[in-house]
Amino acid sequence: MLKTLSIRNVVLIDSLDIDFKEGLTVLSGETGAGKSILLDSLGLLLGNRSETTLVRTGADKLSVTGVFEVQPHNKIYEIAKEYDLEIDGDIIIKRIITAGGKGKILFNDQIITLKLLKEISQNLIEIHGQHDNQGLLNPATHCDILDSYGRYEKEIVAVQKAFTIYKATAKTLKEKEIALNKAKEDEENLRHWVQELEKLSPQKGEEENLRNRRSELMNAEKIIEKLNAAYSYLNGGNSVIEQISKAQNAISRANEIVNGKYTDIEQNIETALYSLNDAVECIEANSADISLNQSEIDDIETRLYALRSVAKKHQTEIDMLPEKLEELSEALYSLQNGEESLQELKAEVKLLREKYIESAGRLSEKRQQTARKLDENIMKELPPLKMEKAVFRTKVSPKDEREWSEKGWDTVCFEVSTNPNTPMGALNKIASGGELSRFMLALKVNLAQNSSQETLIFDEIDTGIGGATAEAVGERLARLGEKVQVMVVTHSPQVAAFSNEHFKVEKNTVENQTTTSLKKLDSTGKIEEIARMLAGEKITKEARAAAQVLVNKDKNLELF
Repeated sequence: MLKTLSIRNVVLIDSLDIDFKEGLTVLSGETGAGKSILLDSLGLLLGNRSETTLVRTGADKLSVTGVFEVQPHNKIYEIAKEYDLEIDGDIIIKRIITAGGKGKILFNDQIITLKLLKEISQNLIEIHGQHDNQGLLNPATHCDILDSYGRYEKEIVAVQKAFTIYKATAKTLKEKEIALNKAKEDEENLRHWVQELEKLSPQKGEEENLRNRRSELMNAEKIIEKLNAAYSYLNGGNSVIEQISKAQNAISRANEIVNGKYTDIEQNIETALYSLNDAVECIEANSADISLNQSEIDDIETRLYALRSVAKKHQTEIDMLPEKLEELSEALYSLQNGEESLQELKAEVKLLREKYIESAGRLSEKRQQTARKLDENIMKELPPLKMEKAVFRTKVSPKDEREWSEKGWDTVCFEVSTNPNTPMGALNKIASGGELSRFMLALKVNLAQNSSQETLIFDEIDTGIGGATAEAVGERLARLGEKVQVMVVTHSPQVAAFSNEHFKVEKNTVENQTTTSLKKLDSTGKIEEIARMLAGEKITKEARAAAQVLVNKDKNLELF
């Protein structure tokens, strides 16, 4: 629950610190006193969009700080663990916005993002305003509203998982069916292509090898001529080898004279002779290997032409032909064995569909049970709201299979009948303006009772009602305040009479400086404020007496 709210420099609020308690807290005040500023400040803690216009004129920044006491079961602890946020006792959230538009958000002195603030605040406070009926009226939201009321997250998650797996596998099946049908159409070509490539038997790097061999054959005479010249230089008359041999003999004799002093020189010359002799042998071998056969060149040209033609047909490089053969062979194998694989996949899709149906069925049963519970509770709310002849029904009906989704197969719609023997119809089409407000109130009170939030704020949801109906509203909010912390912004004296705590929002002007303040009322102040709400600007003795009657009456009401 919200324990403390501190506001600095927000529009007309200079400095404000408020301590809240459990139960029903009422905030009242004249129109324009600044109640909306309080809600705007709370909205900043909920992650609402910041506006620099909220910064008080003359101030360089605003700040709003909320101190929350959170129950151990609150989901916020899971979120904190996921994002490495520390929680030790109360949670303190602070939001700062500068006049220049920059901002900072702190969670227990740790900086967090606006997105994370929104995720956290969803588990702290929920605001129901007089203008949020549109969501409740939209049938597209009714399934989510019912699920939130039922709180059967386990079944919802099971359906989401089952649907995701089922649809993904069904998509794979469809893709494989398309591929198999296309492969069947190309089966004759596929067999021909595989046979052609197997016969050609392309090798990796073959094109480069063939080109090199062709170049060698085309220049065979020049190569032989150069090799012969090299051979002659090395091993012909007055050759290099002959000269080096003479040099070795000379060094050897000198070594004998100086007792091996030039052994290193002699060994180096000997190594050079060995290398040169090896070179001569290689020249001889390569000369013998060079072919002058023109037919081999023709064979290479024929081979390169065949490889290029096949590569062009398959729109690939010659070096990629071995991979292409493997790809086509696998496709042919898949075609030959694809029908069996397809049947196995069909069986898997059928099984996954059955699992989805089972999960969606359990979820649908939960929705049916929750719908009956919601209808029963709302029907209890209608007589005190002067709608004893009205009927409310949550209609849960199955969708066509083409509309099945991760949310299941149910369509949920809130229906009403406002008079006896009149047909049921959609809430947004049947109820009149006044009836609609009361249906909405009954819905909100019931939905709020199953809310995961620990603080519920109602902003003038009692607008347009009065008398016994307003008293019924106050009684229901007080009853709700026994379970969670409830705050109500209201102009209704009947509602205000039920408060455990009452704050009055006031606007004061001193030396042309206007500020909004919040005053906690004692029992006398509460009577005076309710009397003002009854009588208007001029409070009479009769209004005070009527206010006293309301407060005393509400104290004596049996809420349970």
